[in-house]
Amino acid sequence: MHGTDFVLRGDHITLDALLKATGLADSGGVAKTLIASGAVSVNGETETRRGRKLRSGDRVSIGGQQLQLLAPDTSARSSPPG
Repeated sequence: MHGTDFVLRGDHITLDALLKATGLADSGGVAKTLIASGAVSVNGETETRRGRKLRSGDRVSIGGQQLQLLAPDTSARSSPPG
């Protein structure tokens, strides 16, 4: 199984938006169909809710692909002078 890291921009992303953002679904309609068909699992369990909120640490699997969600990189943000 091929794994890829996906860095969140905020604290969560919906399942359908993740599939579109990673190119695993060409459109919202394709994402909806994939999810409804039971082809997508989150943390090892089949997920059929396209609006499922995914957070850092979640793992999404579809068709031999696995995505690991990571928190935004906070080290790149500047800290206030001290």
